Amino acid sequence: MEKRHITSLISQNFGKFASKEFPRWFQNIVNQSYVSLMGLDMSEFHQPSGYKSLNALFTRRLRERRNFSLDGDDFISPCDSYVSECGDLQVDYALQIKGMRYKTDELLGDNFTQEQKNIVHDGKFINFYLSPKDYHRYHIPTNLKVLKAVHVPGKFYPVNVPSLKKRLNLFIENERVVILCETTSGKRFYMVLVSALNVGVMQVAFEPLIQTNASATTPSSYEFKNLFLDKGDDFGCFEMGSTIVILAQKDMLDLKVNTGDNIKFGQTIASLK
Repeated sequence: MEKRHITSLISQNFGKFASKEFPRWFQNIVNQSYVSLMGLDMSEFHQPSGYKSLNALFTRRLRERRNFSLDGDDFISPCDSYVSECGDLQVDYALQIKGMRYKTDELLGDNFTQEQKNIVHDGKFINFYLSPKDYHRYHIPTNLKVLKAVHVPGKFYPVNVPSLKKRLNLFIENERVVILCETTSGKRFYMVLVSALNVGVMQVAFEPLIQTNASATTPSSYEFKNLFLDKGDDFGCFEMGSTIVILAQKDMLDLKVNTGDNIKFGQTIASLK
């Protein structure tokens, strides 16, 4: 059996610490220290002292649902993040960061047919980087049908900007969950959840069988027939910061964001064509 990478072991051990519920007085110190150190904006959330573990603070929910456009043509951001790169796919090449490319066919993995991969060739891509200070939950960007989800075990390298600049094919090496979606107009796109160092768990609410940063060493695939989700639906979270990549079919999106933008969940980031 293939041995698990050292980054997985580090992430699992940190996850045990983050999930532990310490005595309230000590947990308050841990939580307040993290908020201060990382510069978290807690104005939309409960007070740090209200979270029973560091992981509960990482995966905090909004106190109130954010407003977003209900227009069917508006495609919203799935998360709070920094746009590390976005733009046009050159056949199946996307930018990991300026000057460093990766192949989307390799990112999607071997559990999708070449025909399924070809759907996004010459389309659009957006890389969303969630830092440790960001809101870690992710949401549905438009009314859609989930067709397939694939869990690809892998490594847990950091995905911050310095790491993106020095490690080729970082997204492809890291553990990820690849979700194939179809809009109400029949256009298709992928949402790829990419893991990172520390904890490394990615929750996928609509398929609890997906267990990331666990014992699996080979990909697992899940297909769905009637799984419809609405724009804005919360479908899971990263336990610590990470990355989401959206790969969209050609002539599906007219992007309204640029590389280097800081964006919020619910913000309109593209128009559906």
